[in-house]
Amino acid sequence: MLQACLASLTAAAGADACGRIVVVDNSGGEPTVGPADGSPVELVRVANEGYGAAANAGARHLGVLGAPGASGDATSGPPTYVMLLNDDIVVEPGWLAPLVAALDGDDGLGAVQPKLLLDAGTVNSVGVAFDRYGAGADIGYGEDDGPAFSRPATIRAFTGGAVLLRAAFLRDLGGFDERYFLYYEDVDLALRGAERGWRYRCIPASAVRHAQGSSTAELGDELAFLRERNRLWTCFRFHGAATIGRACWLGARRVRHRPRSAHARALGAGLAGAPRRLLERWRAGRTRAAA
Repeated sequence: MLQACLASLTAAAGADACGRIVVVDNSGGEPTVGPADGSPVELVRVANEGYGAAANAGARHLGVLGAPGASGDATSGPPTYVMLLNDDIVVEPGWLAPLVAALDGDDGLGAVQPKLLLDAGTVNSVGVAFDRYGAGADIGYGEDDGPAFSRPATIRAFTGGAVLLRAAFLRDLGGFDERYFLYYEDVDLALRGAERGWRYRCIPASAVRHAQGSSTAELGDELAFLRERNRLWTCFRFHGAATIGRACWLGARRVRHRPRSAHARALGAGLAGAPRRLLERWRAGRTRAAA
């Protein structure tokens, strides 16, 4: 998958047009920073502390997080934009320019995402919306691609599977919240950014293909735990009282269904994390009021 992803990047636009290409390998090998086997691709190998931690490691390598030039290529300085891609993404020709143009044209945009398609040609995501239980869901998921998904649109949140981030946006927020480990860390980043006035768009003129779930297929019941716990954390941090109540009710009901142990642990961890998320919510509100 990684080879296919890298090949599509260089074939679609050329390595120079893409800028620096950094692979963050968090499979647990010896920590490493340097070229990958003599290729122009830069390799950053870190311990597996989750998706957000890996993304932050890549941003630090580029000098986007932390002191500029402290890591990576100190001569060129940190980039203006950072494209975050899952390893199971294959980009389409002409994918990059529309995203860059969107950020170039609106300083208030913190991030723009392309249209993500599944291998069958159906839609994977044109943004993220929320249901009445606070669950994030990909807009358009499973629907046939067509005119309805061809227009740029403002979105409340983006998917971290493929998104072009403004470096200033990442610095403003301090990167991803690494406590989530996996799932909802992209939602958390988007909603924290919205609190600070950042906006987001989906640009369907840019298209990529996503072999969904390929990176997480071996996690088993842990997937259910992470999704449920992180859904509850996000609700306490960002959503209203009615949504929080429905979210907790759904979490309790899910304990009756398999995998019961994972759902029970998720409910417990979600509720245990509530005081911290509510405190962070209160602090964010005070900061907005002071501004």
